Amino acid sequence: MDGNGRWADARGLQVEAGHREGTRALRRTVEAALELGIESLTVYAFSTENWLRPPAEVDSLMEIFSETIDRELPDLAKQGVRTRFIGRRDRAPVELQERMADLELHTADRERLQLWIAFDYGGRAEIVEATRRLVEEGVDPRDIDENAIASRLYAPSMPEPDLLIRTSGELRVSNFLLWQLAYTELVFVDTLWPDFGERHLRQALAEYAGRRRRFGGR
Repeated sequence: MDGNGRWADARGLQVEAGHREGTRALRRTVEAALELGIESLTVYAFSTENWLRPPAEVDSLMEIFSETIDRELPDLAKQGVRTRFIGRRDRAPVELQERMADLELHTADRERLQLWIAFDYGGRAEIVEATRRLVEEGVDPRDIDENAIASRLYAPSMPEPDLLIRTSGELRVSNFLLWQLAYTELVFVDTLWPDFGERHLRQALAEYAGRRRRFGGR
């Protein structure tokens, strides 16, 4: 979900206005996913590198995350959305950590759509931590295979994505789900995230549907 800052700059607004509008785009997109029958959706909310942004922006983002959990996600839960967070939590404010845990607890029985929010997440860090667990557990090197690593990722039950949509015209994956994206189809759109909605999601799905996935075969 990229382009919040540029959306705000284009309108002469502070960057936090772009982030707040981005939360509205998130709700629109999740509700569109529900209508389209999508069963699992993962969104990149905050990366391990985002801590390098100006402290005032990071503080604002933490506040917006808390507001989103309080205002937007409970309504989605009523529509059958289960929310879970992947990544680190220990660097987030304690109040935000508590909100995240409470939301996960109270949506655990929802089954219509699984919403995974990547927070303080980095694909390389995830693989490093999985590898560290293998060493700490004393796993015999001969027993290490793809399943051994996958089972030690942040969310082993999260399905590997069929489709990745990157907004705002950027043509890279930016350390997102590096392990899981091995055979994912990629769609890049110029639309800034705050302007993203059902029409753009449908267009990306239509492009995906027109492709033939071979998974290395012919």
